[in-house]
Amino acid sequence: MPASLKLKANVKARVLAGHPWVFANEVEALLPIEHDGEVVECRDRTGRFIGSGIYNSKSQICWRRFCRDHAELDELFLRGAIERAVARRSGMPTTRRLIWSESDDLPGVVADQFGDTIVLQIQTLAMEKRRDTVARLLNEIVKPTEIVFRNDAHIRRLEGLPLEVSTFSGKSWEPRWLTVGGFDYWTDLLGGQKTGFYLDQCAQHALVAKYASGRRVLDAFCNQGSFALHAARAGAASVLGLDSAEDAIAQAKRNAERNRVKADFQVANVFDYFNAPERATDKWDLIVLDPPPFAKSKSALEGALRGYKEINLRALKSLTPGGILATYTCSHHMQDAELRQVLAAAAADAKRRVHIVEFCHQPADHPVLITMPESEYLRGYVLRVE
Repeated sequence: MPASLKLKANVKARVLAGHPWVFANEVEALLPIEHDGEVVECRDRTGRFIGSGIYNSKSQICWRRFCRDHAELDELFLRGAIERAVARRSGMPTTRRLIWSESDDLPGVVADQFGDTIVLQIQTLAMEKRRDTVARLLNEIVKPTEIVFRNDAHIRRLEGLPLEVSTFSGKSWEPRWLTVGGFDYWTDLLGGQKTGFYLDQCAQHALVAKYASGRRVLDAFCNQGSFALHAARAGAASVLGLDSAEDAIAQAKRNAERNRVKADFQVANVFDYFNAPERATDKWDLIVLDPPPFAKSKSALEGALRGYKEINLRALKSLTPGGILATYTCSHHMQDAELRQVLAAAAADAKRRVHIVEFCHQPADHPVLITMPESEYLRGYVLRVE
């Protein structure tokens, strides 16, 4: 019989409403350290079975459910979970998110597919113990030429895990050109940000490009320049991409040259750029705001809301009448209602009449588990500003 956690009485644990997590302060007692990284059952205060999950006493999230039934996290279960995850993406391009953690019954496993290469992130102790099995099964089911282990996310430290980068074959993966959404990008899957490329915005690049023809476009927080490249190819009158990271700007310039599109890129702090006195009269017809997460924790949300309002206010003031603002947040702590309030407050302060043109969300290969708000992190709006 697996060990069992028991929820405290009089604690409104979210797991009772279907959420897959239990926090350490929600259980009567933690289990001995030998259960770390193993399968543990969870029961409510009356003894009712809640599910099978992975346990780690070192983590604030001490239990993560992977199955509502009695189950082992063995090769049979892992194979079934991976096969179901792949089946959910049937018909999608082979540049896609292949596994999305709890949404695919594999807590702490994130896998992105870039054609014949898979980038695998393991963020929980239990899955780290089964890393080789997960990789071998991916190899059998998807048949990539290589699997890159990007186990360098700082969230691993919360599970007591080391940071490291390696490959399944033991060979180096050399940076190369990869085609995503009709554009070539110079991609370093061993050393680039996250898993090497932000796949979650691919659909948004094409959506925003619909509004770019004949417009002066500013791509703020441009990273590798994807929004800028799409806008330029769609016939924008001019395109400028801004990012504070010099390496990102260098890569964006290289991508523009490779794809033979005309776009300028500049190293700049976006807040400082908008606030500079010499920019006071600059006007744009289309602005894209795709910043990094300002709220990386719940305690940082209040400050993040101020940051989102400030940057959106500056953008609204910099748009011509009838201009378009495509604005996004990738902070899962920031819910849609909060983003809407921020944008409404910015519109009021800017004294601009603003209409919603498009509601934006993460794509289907990043499935949202309805009982887990944290699985939805990307949201945004395309706005018309009058």
